[in-house]
Amino acid sequence: MLTGLSIRDVVLIEALDLEFVRGLGVLTGETGAGKSILLDSLGLALGARAESGLVRQGQAQAVVTASFDLPGDHNAQALLADNGLEAAPGEPLIVRRIVKADGGSRAFINDQAVSAGLLREIGATLVEIHGQHDDRGLLNAKGHRALLDMFARADTGAVAAAHAAWRGAEAALVQARVDIETAAADQEWLEHSIAELTTFGPEDGEEDILADERADMQKGARLSEDMIEILKAFEGSDGGLAQLRQAARRLDRIAGEHEMLSAALAALDRAVIEASEAEDALERAGEALRHDPERLDQIETRLFELRALARKHRVQPGELGALLRELSGRLERIEAGADGLAALEADLKTKAAAYRTASEALSDRRKAAATKLDAAVASELVPLKLDAARFHTAIETLPEAQWGAAGRDRVEFEISTNPGAPFAPLVKIASGGELSRFILALKVALAEEGGAGTMIFDEIDRGVGGAVASAIGERLARLSQSAQLLVVTHSPQVAARGTEHLLIAKSHDGFVTRTDVIVLGEDERREEIARMLSGASITDEARAQADRLLEPA
Repeated sequence: MLTGLSIRDVVLIEALDLEFVRGLGVLTGETGAGKSILLDSLGLALGARAESGLVRQGQAQAVVTASFDLPGDHNAQALLADNGLEAAPGEPLIVRRIVKADGGSRAFINDQAVSAGLLREIGATLVEIHGQHDDRGLLNAKGHRALLDMFARADTGAVAAAHAAWRGAEAALVQARVDIETAAADQEWLEHSIAELTTFGPEDGEEDILADERADMQKGARLSEDMIEILKAFEGSDGGLAQLRQAARRLDRIAGEHEMLSAALAALDRAVIEASEAEDALERAGEALRHDPERLDQIETRLFELRALARKHRVQPGELGALLRELSGRLERIEAGADGLAALEADLKTKAAAYRTASEALSDRRKAAATKLDAAVASELVPLKLDAARFHTAIETLPEAQWGAAGRDRVEFEISTNPGAPFAPLVKIASGGELSRFILALKVALAEEGGAGTMIFDEIDRGVGGAVASAIGERLARLSQSAQLLVVTHSPQVAARGTEHLLIAKSHDGFVTRTDVIVLGEDERREEIARMLSGASITDEARAQADRLLEPA
C-alpha cells in the first residue's frame, strides 16, 4: 500500500508531505483547488510522462517521492528481483522522479537510477488509477483473461506444461524430418566424424589433466639439475645429514657434563629431524617432478591432437565428448528413418491430445466462472443507476495457431448500455460517469481476486447524487476492506464513508498561489461535508445532515 507521498515544486505545490493509512481515503476540495495536481504528482512518481510544465514557476526542478509497504508475494517483487532491486525484508519500496525545467527527467527506485519504462512497469503493479479517461487496468482487454482466471481460481500450470510438451514434441518431429531430408548429404560426414572422435576417445576434463601433467614435467626438466645437486648434499657418509647424525652421537656421550651441552644436543636432534624431513620432501618432489622425455612427448602429442580436433569441429576441447554424443544421436535418428518418425508422430499426437484435454477443461472452468462474474457484476449495476446496462464476459475460441500456454481462449469484458443494444468493449461505449461506475462494479465483483494494493478513483461520482452516490460510497467502503483506496470526490455521501479525509485547498498571499493538503480532524470533517452539502454558506441544517451521513453504517 501507499504509505507516503512527498512533493516538491510541482505546479502550485511548493512543499507537501503526506502519510496515508489503510482503508478508504477521500480527497475533497473546491473545483480548481488542485486535486488533479496531486494525482499528476503521484502519476509522475509511478512513471507517467514527464512534462516541464509540471515544474513550479521559477524553480529548477520538481521532485516527487512515493513510498510503499509491500508484502513478500506482491507482483512488484518479481520485477524488482529481475532487475537487481530487491527491497530488504521489512524495508519500504521508495520510488522517486525528478523533472527539470528544461524537460529532462530522472527516475529512481530505492535510490538506484532506473529507466522511466521500468518505473512505469513497476508502478502499474503498485497503483491502479481509474478516472474519466482511463484506458488501462480493467479496461485493457489484454488483462481480462488473467482476471477471469483469478476469479475462477483456475490453475493454468497444467495447460502451460501440456503446451510446452506439445510444442517440444512438435519441434522434435520437425527436426527429425529435417535430419532425414538432409541425411544423404550429412550421413557420410557424420559417420566419418563419429569414427574419428570414437577412435580418439576424448574424455571429460582431459585437456586440463594433460596440461597440468605437461606443466609439471616441464618444470621438473627445468629443476632437475638443481634437484640433483641439492640431494647430493644429503647422500653418502660425507653428506650433510650423515655429518649431523655423527655429531649428535658424539655429543650424546658428553652432553651430561654440562647443561649447555644438553641444550646443544637437543638443538642438534631437532636439526637431524628437520634435515630428514627435508630429504624425504626432496625425494617426493623429485618423484612428482620426474622428467620422462618419452612420457612428455606422448602428453604433448595427445594434447596438440585434442586441441586440433576441437578447432576442426569448432568446439572447446572439453566439449568433444558431448559433441560425439550429439552426432551419434543424429546418426541414430537418420538410421532409424521411418520407424523413428512414426514414434515421434505418435508422441506428438499424444501430447497434442493432452493439451486439448487440459485447455478444454480450462475453457469450461472459464465459462462457468464467466457466468458467475456476469451475475456478480449485474447485481452491482442497479444500485449504481446502471439498471439498463448489461455486462457480459465474452469468451472466444482462438484459431489453433494462436493457442498458447494460457489456453485457447480470448477473453474480453463487454457491456450494453441500452436495452436491445449490442455488446461492445467497455471503453468504447460507456460515458465517463458510466465508465467509472462500471469499473467500480467490476472491482467489487473481483474484490478478492488481487490486483494492485492501492486503487485511486478520480471523481467516480461525477454527475450522480442521492441514492446513487450513497451506493457508490457503500461499495467503495466495502472494496477498501481488501485494498487501499483513495477517492477524489465531490459527493458528501462518498466523503462520509472515508477512513481518512484530506482537504485540498488553494491559497493566495497576494503574490504566490499555493495548493495545500490538510488532514481533517473529526470536527473539521463535519464542516467540510456540510460545505459540500450546502455550498459556501454552511447552515445548521447542513451540519445536521453531515452528522447523519457520518453516523456509523
